[in-house]
Amino acid sequence: MSEFVVMGYPIAHSLSPRIHHAFGRLVGKEVTYERQEVAAGTLAQALAAFVAAGGRGANITVPLKAEACALADRLSGRARRAMAVNTILWEHGLMVGDNTDGVGFIRDLVVNQGLSLRDRTVLLVGAGGAAQGIAGPLLDEGVARLVIVNRTPARATQLVASLADDRAYAGLLSEQGEPFDFVINATAAGLAGAVPALPGIVFQGAVAYDLVYGARADGFLSCARLGGAKLAVDGLGMLVEQAAESFWLWHGMRPPVAPVLQALRADI
Repeated sequence: MSEFVVMGYPIAHSLSPRIHHAFGRLVGKEVTYERQEVAAGTLAQALAAFVAAGGRGANITVPLKAEACALADRLSGRARRAMAVNTILWEHGLMVGDNTDGVGFIRDLVVNQGLSLRDRTVLLVGAGGAAQGIAGPLLDEGVARLVIVNRTPARATQLVASLADDRAYAGLLSEQGEPFDFVINATAAGLAGAVPALPGIVFQGAVAYDLVYGARADGFLSCARLGGAKLAVDGLGMLVEQAAESFWLWHGMRPPVAPVLQALRADI
């Protein structure tokens, strides 16, 4: 049984095992990390079996982040703020939930892409676990305005209310008739080969960022380029950066990111 795991549904596409094994080699530490397909509603049983078999840490992905949040005995401040958990560790028998999505996303934008969010306008598409993980960190970076839209408007309204910040607004997909500095796709639409229905004007001169990576991001990023985006980026850098934060939480070592990101980028 692996000591570390990523759980979600679907999960066969996940690059997390490759990333964590590469981190281990770079810091001289043997790491055992696997994928495990876990359907919604069965996470508690899967985690209990994992710990009983010697498991030490788990990453949680779609669609289980809210479920993991509810199961945790203790939450970090950023997990509590996001209302979503993507990283679990066990301390003195207690399940501790954390969220590394936000820090991974910000590091990719600011460090890897060399961008600044201060005083920028941001359109965030989606209000699920991924959006919850990055909305607060976006505000922390000093954005001027954060507009959140979702296929189900009530979820966007709920997320905005939880942020309690007058720079955050809930909007409607069909009513965004202005350009933004950043347009971020935090939906899972790309996993099904779909693209959120957005007016093309939102992309004019924007940085477009899809939290999914590889071919799954192609539809959204192609629409962004056609709409006049000045930069279109997938979420591979975020994936590696959030994994590095999880690695640090579990092992107390911060691995180098650049060589792992470069190797993955060459393959996808």
